[in-house]
Amino acid sequence: MKRASICVIAVALLAGVVSAADLATKKSLTLAAAKAIAAAAAKEAAANKWTMVIAIVDDGANLVYLERMDDTQIGSVNIAIAKAETAVRMKRPSKALEDAVAGGRNVVMTIPGVLPVEGGVPIVVEGKVIGAIGVSGMSSQQDGLAAAAGLKVPLK
Repeated sequence: MKRASICVIAVALLAGVVSAADLATKKSLTLAAAKAIAAAAAKEAAANKWTMVIAIVDDGANLVYLERMDDTQIGSVNIAIAKAETAVRMKRPSKALEDAVAGGRNVVMTIPGVLPVEGGVPIVVEGKVIGAIGVSGMSSQQDGLAAAAGLKVPLK
């Protein structure tokens, strides 16, 4: 009887520990924030007469928002998405991977789901990656400049 009571108490205590586990609290990318980031990137592109595709993904690399400016080649749609996915998956700008390849680290080109081309940049809030922007349509350097312009939007 005494042994059964101890087992019941032990199980109850363990159940309390499991049910009291803390969950993480994190910032999430909203559609409104994604649209604001894309608008800032598009403004930079328009000011320079660049035609581009702008893709915004969340922290799971899921597409949240996509904008294709008039007269932008359709091939840039998939490229912009891939650049954003790369930046969020690797938690660094896609240019860092491009630089690695340029420096001789060709193995980077074999990483699944990674496009080592400038134009993808993580969206970081309070030190955490909450998504990424990917831009394609012009030269990689111009894509990177437009992506950087999108990240100047203050997020709260």
